[in-house]
Amino acid sequence: MKNYKEVFAWSMYDFANQPFTTLIVTFIFGKFFVEVLAENEIVGTSLWSFGIAITAIFVSFLSPLLGALADSGGYRKLFLIVSTYLCVLATIGLFFFQPDQLFTFGYIDIHVSTLALIVFIIANIGFEFGTVFCNSYLSDLSTNKNIGKISGYAWGLGFVGGLLSLAFSLGLFDVSNNPDNVRYINLLVAVWFVVFSLPTFIYLKDRKPQRGFKQHFKSSLNSLFSTFSNISSHKSIVKFLIARLFYNDALVTIFAFGGVYAGHIGFDFLEVLILGVVLNISACIGSFLFGYLEDKIGVFRMLSITLWVLFFSVLLAFFAPFFDCNRLFCLPPELKHIINPKTLFWIAGIFIGLMQGPNQSGSRSLMAQLTPESKKNEFFGFYAFSGKATSFVGPLFFGILTSAFGTQQAGLLIVVLFFLLGILFFRSLKSTI
Repeated sequence: MKNYKEVFAWSMYDFANQPFTTLIVTFIFGKFFVEVLAENEIVGTSLWSFGIAITAIFVSFLSPLLGALADSGGYRKLFLIVSTYLCVLATIGLFFFQPDQLFTFGYIDIHVSTLALIVFIIANIGFEFGTVFCNSYLSDLSTNKNIGKISGYAWGLGFVGGLLSLAFSLGLFDVSNNPDNVRYINLLVAVWFVVFSLPTFIYLKDRKPQRGFKQHFKSSLNSLFSTFSNISSHKSIVKFLIARLFYNDALVTIFAFGGVYAGHIGFDFLEVLILGVVLNISACIGSFLFGYLEDKIGVFRMLSITLWVLFFSVLLAFFAPFFDCNRLFCLPPELKHIINPKTLFWIAGIFIGLMQGPNQSGSRSLMAQLTPESKKNEFFGFYAFSGKATSFVGPLFFGILTSAFGTQQAGLLIVVLFFLLGILFFRSLKSTI
């Protein structure tokens, strides 16, 4: 690989930005926002869901426009840097929000949760756009023969970054005795992002633009509509993309509310950090083991296994709170130490961790198998777009159901439903491949 320095520099961006997803979105700040900054848990969950949904809608609609603008002017690296530091500055801003603050602008009083949510949305948009611009370099750095290897290498570095940031958070901040220390994790994420993205900014090179913005933007839209028309004639791909739409939205919702729901079960901040470490390790183990299993039994059967296990794991997480004596099932004392809400959620979480990596990598493998060789670049672009286009639906409904029924368990039902629909559509694919 002649351009190994650029490939490594590009891959380091995943290592740099993964702590934002791991610590801010999934495990720590989301829980802190819902339980500490918001007026109450139900209001906090609804606000958090709207924040995730707004980000997804914003990024889905603006990505093609900004991508075309960046490509036309040769400004991809500039846009990547701006997006990164927008995320970094907003993440630093999250440090300054404390419980029960009230901000006055003129005659309007704004609760801390509202302002914190706005800053989080800005940070999340910066993160998502940075990912979009960074991903766009993959086709420049790879060929059809090594694109999977390079992409997997970056994904692996991202996993290491998330795991190490969790370990540092455990070692540096006493979040068990003083939850207010959670705010310092925002600073850790920001510093991590700045330091480890430097190789990307220093060594990654922009390619000279071949066309202007108008031509790039028109080409992007034409390509999108053309790809949609071409894919429509491939029934197996259409069925797969519909199935993936549902189960991918379910996974997005799990990532957005994992720490929040753990708090609902009774996990404190230290337990959530440990949960994050264990889930990341189980994700690594699952990816390794199921990579071999895929070669043995085929990607279709392997994906079916991951979907069923994810479905029953989320179902177990839904029922877990009922095994509290104050709720529904009061077991004998000798069983309560073994079967209780936390234990059941640990089991569910570990299985979700084991399945998430194989599910995502297997989906990409199946798409590659279903796609004609001559259409790979075109169809994979649409594959990426379709994964983002509806990713707001699950988080939005999670918040709506939580607000309507006054419990996060109701919100989790949308994840159960999406996995079930994903399984049904995926099973219909069997007769076409």
